[in-house]
Amino acid sequence: MRWNRRLPVFLLCASVALATTEASQPQSILVHKKKYVMGTVFEIVAYGESLAQVSEAVDEAIGEIVRLDDLLSDYKTDSALSRLNHSSHSRPQSVPPDLYRVIGESLRYSRLSEGKFDVTVKPLVDIWKAALRGGRTPSAAEEEHVRSCVGYQKVELLPPDQVQFHSPCTRIDLGAIGKGYALDRAAEVLRSHGISRALLDAGGSTIVAMGAPPGQTAWLVHLRDPSNKVDPVVNLFGDSVSTSEQTPPSLLLSGEPVGHIIDPDKGVPVRTPFAVSAVATTGTASDALSTTLLLVGPEKGKELVKNLEGVAAIWVSSDGRSQMVSTGPQILISGSEGGSASIVQTESSHVR
Repeated sequence: MRWNRRLPVFLLCASVALATTEASQPQSILVHKKKYVMGTVFEIVAYGESLAQVSEAVDEAIGEIVRLDDLLSDYKTDSALSRLNHSSHSRPQSVPPDLYRVIGESLRYSRLSEGKFDVTVKPLVDIWKAALRGGRTPSAAEEEHVRSCVGYQKVELLPPDQVQFHSPCTRIDLGAIGKGYALDRAAEVLRSHGISRALLDAGGSTIVAMGAPPGQTAWLVHLRDPSNKVDPVVNLFGDSVSTSEQTPPSLLLSGEPVGHIIDPDKGVPVRTPFAVSAVATTGTASDALSTTLLLVGPEKGKELVKNLEGVAAIWVSSDGRSQMVSTGPQILISGSEGGSASIVQTESSHVR
């Protein structure tokens, strides 16, 4: 799994040009605001009937993201997550409702991926972070010890609000799901203010769409293409897309190139040529799935997606190879001859 460094999805927000739409059209007032939080830039583009309505809604939505960062951050020593990770593991700990829900969703994807997405990967993340910041490469003995701390089965949720760790060295990392959850909650805030057309973006890595821009049928998003040959796109309307990709390798003191997404099974940074984009109904789901599908690879990933409803995914390699799967959403290829978007054959399945 990853920490806060992910290469962005490339977003074509042509609809932002619609800010000049005639004011007589309903919901034509555009507000666009940014905030640096959770180690990236969050952006919200929203339409509404009055500037005051939209501006207040967007401010409160951004405030919700900031509030969640105070709960879910593993960088802030006083966050609810940090307090949980450093608490006594000998007894259950009560946590805020949002943290309880995010851990529950993380455990769901941990089970779904048979541990490839593992919410307890933090001890491994930490030793590789230290190595990439100039420390030495972890020894085999150190890796083995830290891997003994990792395993989602070591975390138990006790309703309504308690978390029990079953290992003294287990710690949780929400970097692969927290931004998606924050966007979902921010979208709820916008809806509570009567906003039905908006695009919420967490540093380009996760995007949540509400409705469509005025005069359009959907939000057009260009997905990550490391080859610059495929140019996959997706039209979002009430759903979400996330992209995961191993970051450009940094050199350890030993000269070994490594990236930032950790394979919890092997205990080392994953090596893969792919960028993966996943479309799902929520930001929480797409965020978790993009990391999961990067770690399991296209063959196992396609089988996993076939058992999920309303999900699509595309793997694009640096040399232009691509593989897709869908149980509903369509990912288009706009890099075909002539420059127009086209639907390419994907593996699909009805959810059983």
